[in-house]
Amino acid sequence: MSENKKSSNSHSQSHSHSDFGPDYGTGKKNLPSYIIGILLSLLLTLIPYEAVARHSLNKTYIYAILIVCALIQLVVQVICFLRLNNHTEQGQINILSFLFSIVVLIVVVAASIWIMWHLNYNMMH
Repeated sequence: MSENKKSSNSHSQSHSHSDFGPDYGTGKKNLPSYIIGILLSLLLTLIPYEAVARHSLNKTYIYAILIVCALIQLVVQVICFLRLNNHTEQGQINILSFLFSIVVLIVVVAASIWIMWHLNYNMMH
């Protein structure tokens, strides 16, 4: 009977790491991260809005501001709200999965634009 208690006691000690829940590779939820994220998102939304609303810049510069702010906002939201980080092995796997998804998205969008451009060229000439 005492052996039974010892084995069950050692079994519960060996699995004490599961008390914290499964490792999804995300950081801890904390209020400062969300506040920083929302403030940066608002700033990165207001900058392109003001650039478009004032009409004081060339269209090329406005497009550049829009694209740069959108890409920065993507990074801010992924880090602050999705809490994507590389502190654990699962977090590194999550980053690789995210990057692979971006590569697939770029390939699909670029191929679609290329196909539509060629279709337009072939229909008009």
